[in-house]
Amino acid sequence: MMKSIHSEFVFALTNPGSEKALKLEVETMNLGWRPGYQRRGFVTFKADAPFSFDSLDVEVATARRLCLSLGKAATREEAVALLGDTRVIHHARFADRKMQGVSGGESPNRPGIGEIIGTVVELGEAEFWAGLHRHAPFLSPDPAGDAGIAMPADSPSRAWLKLEEAARFFDLKFTRQDTVVELGCAPGGVVLALINRGVPVIGVDPAKMADVVLASAIAERQAAPVDRPWFFQCRKPAALTSKRDLGQGVTWFMSDMNQSPEVVLKECARFCKMAPSIRGVLITLKLTDLLQVADKSQWFASLAEMGFKNTRLQQLSVHHKEFALLALR
Repeated sequence: MMKSIHSEFVFALTNPGSEKALKLEVETMNLGWRPGYQRRGFVTFKADAPFSFDSLDVEVATARRLCLSLGKAATREEAVALLGDTRVIHHARFADRKMQGVSGGESPNRPGIGEIIGTVVELGEAEFWAGLHRHAPFLSPDPAGDAGIAMPADSPSRAWLKLEEAARFFDLKFTRQDTVVELGCAPGGVVLALINRGVPVIGVDPAKMADVVLASAIAERQAAPVDRPWFFQCRKPAALTSKRDLGQGVTWFMSDMNQSPEVVLKECARFCKMAPSIRGVLITLKLTDLLQVADKSQWFASLAEMGFKNTRLQQLSVHHKEFALLALR
């Protein structure tokens, strides 16, 4: 029964403040969806024909969750009842100016591909919405696409959260055989997250790194140990970094630079030429205006020219005017 369900509406959960960008993105994708009811972090859409689960198989970067809407209820219990016999139900709420997932303190198990998940969204007093989505690759397993990850006290920056949230959302796997090059690495949030995962990192940034990161530092790239994760700092601007600085075996390109998408992607292309072993890209794109999401096809085209076949763009719950850009060969 659930596999053939249809609805007149879909709703999207987004970061509060991203609603205008969400509607523009949907418009530029030519989906034929028309925006309807809206609250902070919540937008409904209607189309000429009813929506099905297949309708949700679209990549809307500003939507942390897309659901077939089953309607509004006055209580949580009534909203849950709208979901029928759905086995897994996620809960979300708008609170503290954020669209938050409610997980009870534990990360839920990742659903199986094709599994139907229910969502109950609390928008205010006596306003609950119920919806369904079908889990697919590169979708967050967490309520409202919010992993609720807490940053450790020793993390030198919020970049730690961005990496961990992206890894959780996209189900990224890193191994000790990987080597990551990160542009704009100071003071070391991403580096710390990767070192804690056992992954060696080459950081490109002339700025000072945090002491917690320097504890794993090595003086020379060519003298990298094989029995522990390490960090080598290339104290140069990205544009002056050479193939010799990278050495052999780089498998991931990452960036947290405060530069335009065009500049970062230009550097990404150059680094991929210097290190053809790079198999994955994860960039935090920092925008001056969220409406720049309308340019995403240009970003995907740049990555396709580098040989990347699988690309995703996603605004995460920890982002402000930012998106995570993922590319895999």
